[in-house]
Amino acid sequence: MVVVGAGLAGLAAALHLQSAGRRVTVLEASDGVGGRVRTDRVEGFLLDRGFQVLLTAYPEVHEVLDVDALRLGAFEPGAVLRQGGRFHHVSDPFRRPLSAPRTALTPVLPLADKLRVARLRRRVTRGPAVELLRAPDATTEERLRHEGFSEVAIDRLFRPLFGGIQLDPGLGTSARMFDIVYRCLATGSSALPAAGMGAIPQQLAARLAPGTVHLGAEVVAVDPTGATRADGRRVPARAVVVATEGPAASRLLGLPAVSGHAVSCCWFAAPAPPLRGPLLVLDADGSGPALNVAMISEAQPAYAPTGQSLIAAACPAPAVDDGPAPPPADLAEQVRQQLRGWFGPDVDQWRLLRTDHIHHAQPVQRPPFAPRKRVRLADGLYVAGDHRDTSSIQGALFSGRRVAAAVSADLGD
Repeated sequence: MVVVGAGLAGLAAALHLQSAGRRVTVLEASDGVGGRVRTDRVEGFLLDRGFQVLLTAYPEVHEVLDVDALRLGAFEPGAVLRQGGRFHHVSDPFRRPLSAPRTALTPVLPLADKLRVARLRRRVTRGPAVELLRAPDATTEERLRHEGFSEVAIDRLFRPLFGGIQLDPGLGTSARMFDIVYRCLATGSSALPAAGMGAIPQQLAARLAPGTVHLGAEVVAVDPTGATRADGRRVPARAVVVATEGPAASRLLGLPAVSGHAVSCCWFAAPAPPLRGPLLVLDADGSGPALNVAMISEAQPAYAPTGQSLIAAACPAPAVDDGPAPPPADLAEQVRQQLRGWFGPDVDQWRLLRTDHIHHAQPVQRPPFAPRKRVRLADGLYVAGDHRDTSSIQGALFSGRRVAAAVSADLGD
């Protein structure tokens, strides 16, 4: 068996195939495992490649990972909305009942919209999650309007929150995906591993047999009998699974192009956090370019050296079919100016550690959206990845499980 790509889908596929008693070779073009889920150490800080979190409500996470070993640190359920020159704390009263009076009285959202949030929560958390993916589809914005939310609630809460999670400020993503993500936010935590998000693929890779993963092994062609590397070497196999990100899979397999959402992330080191607590701050004014700002080291202290703080400012870009426009050259300075208006002149003392620009961060999933796209392309040739399921860690891991089951069923022995 050959698996092309050591991202989450490829590692999960290899792990399930190995557990079924099959010999697997994983070929990865880069210098490490994880694909888009990697972590670098920069000046003593842990920087993920773009601001990411692990939603603990994803069921596949508990199937394939030792979650306790990740030593997760969680963000506060809810958010802080920056609007009209003030910070408004909006907590989840179901998990933080003591915060309910403050949340109820905050003027940032009309009372009727707060009641609609409770109704929405009740709708998406009852019954099996799979039923949400079978409901009539629309865009996220259309679904919110159908639920009765005001323009104020859509622009101040949902656009910066889900525009950041789904990297889609226009809220054109499938409402089915919105429902699934909202359910996960309501029933689990948004968390960071102590060793960074890269600890997730590292844990999967560590469970594979020694010598399974080959780094620096770019694949330029595949067929049902094997893969050809860029150095000309041929790797024969009884079956080949292409588990790269969507655009690379399309090139290798001749599949339709996979459009992607782009995002940039500015990482700042500061002597102290501008707000105390594991908080996510949303740009409810739409002042931009940062849609949300995370107090990273308040949620997971292991991300920063002792006595210092790490702040991440995420800037999603609009998605277009022919690829997003490149970010402005002065993006970091624009973000600093925005945050100076939020937090004051102390922002001038923050040190920019790195700016990430990720061209294909998530596959675009517009309505009508149907997950579980076929993973078997021909006898001996398969494809996996979040572009074949839901655009999420859950989707990547589950896709790996599905493709492994399809290979095992086809080979039969």
